[in-house]
Amino acid sequence: MQDAHDLKLMLDSRVPLVVIETHEENKTITLLQSVARDKNRTLYRWSVTDGLTQLGFGPQLVPNKREHQDPSEVLEHIKQAQTPGIYLLCDLHPYLTDQPHNVRLLKDIALNHGQVSHAVILLSHRLNLPPEIRRYSASFRLSLPSDERILAIIREEARHYAEQNGQKRIKTDNKTLRRLMANLQGLSTSDVRRLVRIAIWQDGAITEEDLPVVNEAKFALLDMGGVMSYEYETADFSQVAGLDNLKQWLNARAKAFHSRDPGVEQPRGILLLGVQGGGKSLAAKAVAGTWNLPLLRLDVGALYNKYHGETERNLREALAMADAMAPCVLWLDEIEKGMAQGNSDDGTSRRMLGTLLTWMAERKNSVFFTATSNDISQLPPELIRKGRVDEIFFVDLPDKTVRQAIFEIHLRKRELDPGLFELAQLSEASEGFSGAEIEQAIVAARYGSGRDGITTECILREIANTSPLSVVMAEKLQHLRQWAAERTIPA
Repeated sequence: MQDAHDLKLMLDSRVPLVVIETHEENKTITLLQSVARDKNRTLYRWSVTDGLTQLGFGPQLVPNKREHQDPSEVLEHIKQAQTPGIYLLCDLHPYLTDQPHNVRLLKDIALNHGQVSHAVILLSHRLNLPPEIRRYSASFRLSLPSDERILAIIREEARHYAEQNGQKRIKTDNKTLRRLMANLQGLSTSDVRRLVRIAIWQDGAITEEDLPVVNEAKFALLDMGGVMSYEYETADFSQVAGLDNLKQWLNARAKAFHSRDPGVEQPRGILLLGVQGGGKSLAAKAVAGTWNLPLLRLDVGALYNKYHGETERNLREALAMADAMAPCVLWLDEIEKGMAQGNSDDGTSRRMLGTLLTWMAERKNSVFFTATSNDISQLPPELIRKGRVDEIFFVDLPDKTVRQAIFEIHLRKRELDPGLFELAQLSEASEGFSGAEIEQAIVAARYGSGRDGITTECILREIANTSPLSVVMAEKLQHLRQWAAERTIPA
């Protein structure tokens, strides 16, 4: 077992404190029982509910005596014990925060490792050690199931369901099965089994309809506390007027992205630059909808503000989640909010940029990076150069033909017949309007239409009362267009 071999090597290198961040406590116990047996050491487990318990070498806990339920008492006991042992401390992390006595006891144990080589394993779903003891520790990650193991779990659960329900086999097809396997990558064995059961036990089959359900459940298991959101409603390009160059570019690369052939180079990502309300966000959603992929939205501004002081760590965890959710689209909305140039934040933005650039260069999983930006001047040049992203598209204000299509889309969306409206007249009157401004004109017209219902005249009246951004921020828009003319591709 590779995990046992790697953990044994870590303990042999005389690391006094080992941090394991996982929800799989039972799997960790089984692993440590194997390591303890090989090293001829006694294994102990501590929790605040059970105290200190000696574990046998079998699969079950073998209670010896319940003692030292208080964290300080068990740490004092380990410090005084003269026979080297392996101590698994479960969920100790709340007792290290603002409790210097416990922190010092752990440091004493680590400093005394040369005389009594205890191995202290700190197990928790998440653990950030105090700086006083961080240098004496090393992190260990449990391995995740391979494709072969995931397929074996699917077959085990399918066979179990069939036996329980008197069937020979469950219904599926090879393409759906392979996609389910890909979507289950990055999860622990127990979580894989749980999601496979969700897919199978609902209707006794593995179908295309099960995949979004599995993806949503997987995202919930990986929980990012609001920094990352799962976009349940993704658009397709029938809901996006214009953007013909972007549509053509994506359609040409769809097959390559889904290919599992190592000789095929996958597309890596795009940057969508443009005016506010121009359709960048809708285009990002349409990438996922067109390629039939889950869409993860990372709000860089919320990440930066919410986790001041831990921003880089949380960005790494967000990117790790995207890798775990692969294949998927990762959408960084208004990326300039977190990656802007300047030194006003003690270098946090620069460190965030370094973390992102490293991930972009080294990622191996099928994650298509899509960033949107309203102000390219704030972005550092190393982020927007070719090679970081495949292409930069400029989303300009819609022309007359596209504006007419936008009116038609939003009227149909509200169950209104576009044939009853003068679309050409509306398009002409709304020159300089963004897609979002056109939609709001229709919304406002519906509120003010009264009993007779919405008409072309109602919408024209709202258009006349609106000052679009192209007028309010004309100079800024002109500067953006000049910058994009020679550096980007029109979307």
